[in-house]
Amino acid sequence: MVSLEAYLLVASILFAIGLFIALGKRNLISIVMGIEIMLNAINLVAISFARYGSMFDSQIDALAGHVLVIFILTVAAAEAAIALALCVLVYRHFNTINVSDMTS
Repeated sequence: MVSLEAYLLVASILFAIGLFIALGKRNLISIVMGIEIMLNAINLVAISFARYGSMFDSQIDALAGHVLVIFILTVAAAEAAIALALCVLVYRHFNTINVSDMTS
């Protein structure tokens, strides 16, 4: 069985990769992808704590992590759709999606 520490290690590596992509890239779509990777790392942490939280009194308390993940996935899907729509609008206005090339 995989331990909680292994899940937390993978989640922290995923979060670090997402942070590096979000802060290091110039392409707007790559920045959005980095943010999505960070949100998935948060989902992994929430699920792993819900799985290994043996001190819960009832099953309803143990489902709180799963409900949080469903909420985060819903927000992430809406965020991705809005961000990609904004990328299209930025490209139409500036003719580029590189953040460093955008000037008014």
